[in-house]
Amino acid sequence: MNLLRVLNDESGVTAIEYALIAASIAVVIAVTVGELGTTTLGLFTSACNAVRDAFGGGRC
Repeated sequence: MNLLRVLNDESGVTAIEYALIAASIAVVIAVTVGELGTTTLGLFTSACNAVRDAFGGGRC
């Protein structure tokens, strides 16, 4: 009887499903933040270069 109850228990399956969903969301957030960071760095670099060129040199 105990074996049948263990085999029919789905509470662990639900926990695994939630863990997979949470892991997927974490991956999406990590990729998005990485891409935004790269884009933001490019924007600041372009702005710095434009200001530097407008004022005749210097460092960014």
